[in-house]
Amino acid sequence: MKALTWHGRRDVRVDTVPDPTIEQDTDAIVRITSTGICGSDLHLYEVLGAFLDEGDILGHEPMGIVEAVGAGVEHIKPGDRVVIPFNISCGHCYMCDQGLFSQCETTQVRDQGKGAALFGYTRLYGQVPGGQAELLRVPQAHFGPIKVPEGPPDERFVYLSDVIPTAWQAVEYAAVPAGGTVAVFGLGPIGQMCCRIALHRGAGRVVGIDLVSERLELARKYGVDCIDISGDGDVIEAIRERTAGRGADSVIDAVGMEAHGAPVAKLAQDLAARLPDKVAAPMMERAGIDRLTVVRNAIDAVRRGGTISLSGVYGGMADPMPMMDLFDKQVQLRMGQANVHRWIPDVLPLVEGDNDPLGAEDLATHYLPLEDGPRAYEMFQKKQDGAIKVLLHP
Repeated sequence: MKALTWHGRRDVRVDTVPDPTIEQDTDAIVRITSTGICGSDLHLYEVLGAFLDEGDILGHEPMGIVEAVGAGVEHIKPGDRVVIPFNISCGHCYMCDQGLFSQCETTQVRDQGKGAALFGYTRLYGQVPGGQAELLRVPQAHFGPIKVPEGPPDERFVYLSDVIPTAWQAVEYAAVPAGGTVAVFGLGPIGQMCCRIALHRGAGRVVGIDLVSERLELARKYGVDCIDISGDGDVIEAIRERTAGRGADSVIDAVGMEAHGAPVAKLAQDLAARLPDKVAAPMMERAGIDRLTVVRNAIDAVRRGGTISLSGVYGGMADPMPMMDLFDKQVQLRMGQANVHRWIPDVLPLVEGDNDPLGAEDLATHYLPLEDGPRAYEMFQKKQDGAIKVLLHP
């Protein structure tokens, strides 16, 4: 089969690799029809290469048609249309029973000190072959795959793998009061969906912050009050002006470790990415730092007693945090990988219906064949050609 594989920093290729097979009774094989490129994939493309091996198959936002199932898989069968959550969870361990599917104890990557295994996301999370491929072996398929109806196009459902549940959790964790104000830093796919979900759930004002004109334009289309930070304006002051000087009730960071405006941390990441893996990996595990511009802005932008929700991925082990400000302002801080299955009962009805209230069909800007994957990664990473969300079709 064909698959997108990692070969080095900014080096993604289409390779021919062996077809996956059923290895456990709880496996399924899915023929992929659509698969997204996520902002988190760009971290692998740019920063986290020390935790990848050449030839690793990328991707964690797939959906497709079931081709085969193991003897222990009963809720899906060959021919079913399914979405595959990015975290691999069993559905019955202690953590899954708490709704913390991203911490599943059955697939937990204990030798790396991490939570549940993820598709296509480094040896830190199990080095499980990903879904940017023609075929995908799905472990824990007795629980994981989400069956969706025939009829509506893939883009109505594919975001159930990551984008919509991640954004839903970000808004849930942000604890936006009814009629309150939430500021969303970063208007990539997750930030766009955070804005739409917050308005859908009753926020009075959603303030979106970005510097890419296409992202700002798309957010405005959905009623978002946008702040363009490409100029010299003070974003914190702009948020306070909109909130009687207090700051936002809630702030969502939808950017993560590669935020703009942190030249020292960017230099450190660039240097680490150029080191041999045997040197870079332990250095990043013990002393890695993130670009914390957005986190610091979030702390400044939130009102006293407000809530900050981090949905952007961070990986630093030595990040300096302004603990005095967090304590003094009585800020609540919540974060973590999305527990996809926890939110499916809330979000599946929204994408199954005819009116598409979250605009799922209006998020992707580019639809490309798998063979164009390398170009798609470069375009998305460099924000070229108005790219906001790219879907690949194997």
